[in-house]
Amino acid sequence: MSPHETDRHHFERQLVFSRPIIIILALLAVFELAPSRGSSRAVSFLTAYLILSIVVILVEDFLQDRDWHLPLAVDLLALVFFIYVCPATVPVWFPYLYICYAAGSRWGFQFAVPVAGLAALTIVLVAAARTDIQWSRVISWLAATAATFSAGAGLAFLGERSRVFASQNEFLSHITATMQVDQGLAESIRLLLNELAISFQSPEAFLVFRDADLERIFVWRLKTGENERITPETLPLARSDGFLLDDFDATLCWNSVEGTGAGFGWDRRDGHLLKIVPRLPGPTQQQFAVKSFISVAFDQADRPVGRLFLVNGRADGKPYTKDDLGWLERVSRHIGPSLENLFLLRHLRARAIEAERSRISRDLHDGILQTLLSIEIQLDVLRRRVAATNDPVSNGLTSLQQTVKNESADLRRFVTDLRPVRVQSADLVDLMRGFAERFRNESALALDLLIDSADLRAPDRVCRELFQIYREALNNIKKHAKATHVVVKLSQDDSRLLLVVDDNGEGFSFAGKFTGDELDRLRLGPISIKERTRTVNGDLTVESNPGHGARLTIEIPLG
Repeated sequence: MSPHETDRHHFERQLVFSRPIIIILALLAVFELAPSRGSSRAVSFLTAYLILSIVVILVEDFLQDRDWHLPLAVDLLALVFFIYVCPATVPVWFPYLYICYAAGSRWGFQFAVPVAGLAALTIVLVAAARTDIQWSRVISWLAATAATFSAGAGLAFLGERSRVFASQNEFLSHITATMQVDQGLAESIRLLLNELAISFQSPEAFLVFRDADLERIFVWRLKTGENERITPETLPLARSDGFLLDDFDATLCWNSVEGTGAGFGWDRRDGHLLKIVPRLPGPTQQQFAVKSFISVAFDQADRPVGRLFLVNGRADGKPYTKDDLGWLERVSRHIGPSLENLFLLRHLRARAIEAERSRISRDLHDGILQTLLSIEIQLDVLRRRVAATNDPVSNGLTSLQQTVKNESADLRRFVTDLRPVRVQSADLVDLMRGFAERFRNESALALDLLIDSADLRAPDRVCRELFQIYREALNNIKKHAKATHVVVKLSQDDSRLLLVVDDNGEGFSFAGKFTGDELDRLRLGPISIKERTRTVNGDLTVESNPGHGARLTIEIPLG
């Protein structure tokens, strides 16, 4: 049984166990009455009712897996009969108040209020009918009706609050369960946004996150019911006012953004209403087709880093209320730690990968590479000893020594490539040119490196991954493509960083032009390059013409 099912079951059990307690209280009240035929009938009825309530407890224990409960209509019928047989009003109040609470818990306040009012009126009318009707007592009867109804309505309200609390806990438990580490960041965010959109009857939901390391803003968009993997749109920090509104502490709702609009909100720190409610800039409204929205912030390390948006109103056309906005704020506070763990895990994984690559590089350098060097030296010694005899063994040793030497050189390059490179934007061009020079010296391929400008500006993490992609692409071409010429182009403008690697080799095993996602579905393409491109939220395109070469295009959005 899940946690939210346990909560719901707990509230139902409260109703089941409170029924016999209420009946016992009613019995005690009847015993206080003077002995009469009416009181005897009331005692008999309550005794039978008490036995039934105990039997119901046992039955519901036995059938708890089937979610069976005694219908509330049975309790209502019992109340009506008890009003008829009980000679006094006070004992009737106990089952009446119980039914009001139970109706609020199961049916909601809106349906429980008429029941409470009708039952209160019936109780007072029956009591009045049993006495001499005097107009002087009308006021007291009206007061008794109002007091009885108020008590019943109050308990119905408490019952509804208990039901709402259980329902909200169920939703919070469910939405937390959608954000699992093993699902990954993208899938967890998709499930989260889908649950929010369904719960708030919104056609579309956004999650906006500001990544200080990448100096970017990421926007995940989801339309209700979408099941495909979502990829975030990236915006420069200069666009922060477009979604983050330059006021992270504002919890706000705009039921209409047209003209003067209809909006309200408060400061989430102290709950004070905002005199001026922030609005989305016009370009953002047009770009994302926003006509209305509610939005709350979420935190990392006790600081706001992003926002949740539900846009374009309810499916039923009703406007969002302050209760809706308050509930969304509570949801945001609840899921904040889970979101923080997902985003932190993404960074920790990147660091763990770098640390593991460094460890493997050290182990290879200090282990296998040194062993190969020792074998090469021993082979050279043996070759010199038998060289004078001109024996075929000498030729075999020479060939074997060259093979070991070549493998050692490849392994040394592999070890060098494994080591994480500390790349900064100011060093990227120099590092690329240095690697290109070494590549030309170590291979027979002609390499043209074309860089539009030496003054490239990008986050260090982007530069590091781009250099690794560049290095890995060239090594793959050298090993597998059988190319004679490679052209690498690197350019940057205000919105993107573009790397193109073009060779005239054999190409890939497939023909055509495919994106990274399409290659994933087809299980094709360079896996490591695809993953590195996604790490910096870039777009990979691979164009292959078997026998005539291939082109890799990596486009990384920038501010």
